[in-house]
Parts: sequence; C-alpha cells; structure tokens
Amino acid sequence: MTHRRNGVAAGNLLADLPSALADEEVATLAASGHMRLDRIVSTGQASPEGVWYDQAEAEWVVVLRGRARLRFEGEDADRELGPGDYVHIPAHARHRVAWTAPDEPTVWLALHYQP
Repeated sequence: MTHRRNGVAAGNLLADLPSALADEEVATLAASGHMRLDRIVSTGQASPEGVWYDQAEAEWVVVLRGRARLRFEGEDADRELGPGDYVHIPAHARHRVAWTAPDEPTVWLALHYQP
C-alpha cells in the first residue's frame, strides 16, 4: 500500500485489498502525539452483539469503498454509509459497527484525535 522514496511516503488507499479477512485490517498511515490516521479494511466484520465503543478520543471516519452501517447508542436506526459518506464521532459517543458488506472490501479512513 505505501512505499517510501527520499523520505516521502506515497501509496494508494485502494491498493492491495484483501477479499476476505478473519479480523478487520488496520494500518496506521500517519500519527503524532494528538492524532492518528488509519486505513481500515472490513470484509463483513461487525462489532460483537452488545459491544459498544466508548473512545476517549474523537474520530472522523469516511467510507472510501464498500458499504457499512453504524449504530449510535440511543438512536433507533443504523446510519448507512457508502463511498464518500463520513461521520464525526465525538469522544465518548457510544457506537458500534452494525454491519459491513460481506461481498466486497469496505475501506475506511479514520482520523482519531484529542478533542
């Protein structure tokens, strides 16, 4: 996905996508003391039933390819995401991945940062 030349990192976020994974694939693309940028690839994974993420950091996430559904605690319905759709998740907003497409890789770009 990433190659380096003369200290410059470059790559393609949609390259080298696996067709099936036992677990989501997370690759950190950039990080500093207060932020982390990850590429996440899902192939049908979802949060285990009853498990909610409650992160100390905020997260901005966009789907680049594929489809997914997120559920936020207190909401009656999942939020559907497709290519180009993004969500800003404030710190401590309890949420879960309800579903990701099992028939194609879903590629996420997630920026985690301290609010």
